[in-house]
Amino acid sequence: MARLWDKGKPLDERILKFTVGEDHKLDERLLKYDVLASIAHTQMLEEQGLLTSLDSKAICGGLKKLHKQHSQGQWSISLEEEDVHGALEARLIELIGPAGGRMHLGRSRNDQVLVALRLYLKDATNTLQLGAEAVSDALEALAKRQGDIPLPGYTHMQPAMPSSVGLWAKGFSAEIRDDARGLNVAKSRADFNPLGSAAGYGTPGININRESTTKQLGFSSAHEPVTAVQLSRGKAEATLTFEIALLLGDLSRLASDLLLFYTSEFAFVSLPHEMTTGSSIMPQKRNPDVLELVRSTQAVATGALTEILSITTKLNSGYQRDLQRVKAPLFRVIDLANDALGIMEYTLEGITFKPENIHLDSELNAAEQANRLAIEEGIPFREAYQKIASLLDKID
Repeated sequence: MARLWDKGKPLDERILKFTVGEDHKLDERLLKYDVLASIAHTQMLEEQGLLTSLDSKAICGGLKKLHKQHSQGQWSISLEEEDVHGALEARLIELIGPAGGRMHLGRSRNDQVLVALRLYLKDATNTLQLGAEAVSDALEALAKRQGDIPLPGYTHMQPAMPSSVGLWAKGFSAEIRDDARGLNVAKSRADFNPLGSAAGYGTPGININRESTTKQLGFSSAHEPVTAVQLSRGKAEATLTFEIALLLGDLSRLASDLLLFYTSEFAFVSLPHEMTTGSSIMPQKRNPDVLELVRSTQAVATGALTEILSITTKLNSGYQRDLQRVKAPLFRVIDLANDALGIMEYTLEGITFKPENIHLDSELNAAEQANRLAIEEGIPFREAYQKIASLLDKID
């Protein structure tokens, strides 16, 4: 088959497989966004008198039909098509004839992939925000159900001061809601329209209107100057991955607490049997595997972030094929975060604290006693601290 860059000479099959890699599979999720961007670009070309209304109508109609067929599973991107851009253009020409080849005027696969990625990132970030807020809501619901149950507060893994299920749950809820807000940073970094930058140096000899595609696609502004577009590659992706790593860090700490609370030594919480797994050798075991897997998610996100940053480090200006490898860790961590958020929301709904197993030693009130003594006797806190410590030593 003829490729977008084909000049008539065959490509070595080994080179094709290596250079394409898994890109054709990864691009399946970008097809919807490439269609949206291609329609916006086509309509802009028509507005500028660079495309007839007849060809514009045929191209837009053909793209919509191909998108519908793809969403229904009637076709997928092949290795020979390389990526979503090659697949759509080749199939469009097959569907509507030579007019399909006119939509590439004034753009490159370099700005095509970036506009599709940015549209996808904005949607993916919205989904992640909703997932984070749902987990936060589940924690608030837990606090409402069992918030009055006393709970030891820990420092250095030792019981330190009195707390409660409500304080514990609301603390995590607040931080996960903060993570949801943090995701907006990544979304704002993806909110610039790269279309019209083409291969990174604009479209000489063609009068395009970047404001038209910016408005149609819902970007805040066009990315200017055109030479900045390829320099920005990886930054929105790394920012989102970093924010995901922070979010998964909070989920990991939440899972760590619950794993501790679930041990037979603590037995602060119970999990429904349908949420735990069994052992292949020990008949008595019920394992909280789901929480262990959530606990490990930040490590995966940190690895993905390192991968993305390492790919973009020390690249020269302009487009470099290395950037293709950013997709895999980016998509992997987005999928992992969505899965972790969904499963944690579900798990929190099934968790029950067991007040009969939670005991707070009177020593946990020592800080309160020192505060009260300092106020009542008008002495320095450090002196009150020493008096309470001395009393506790005598009790021991």
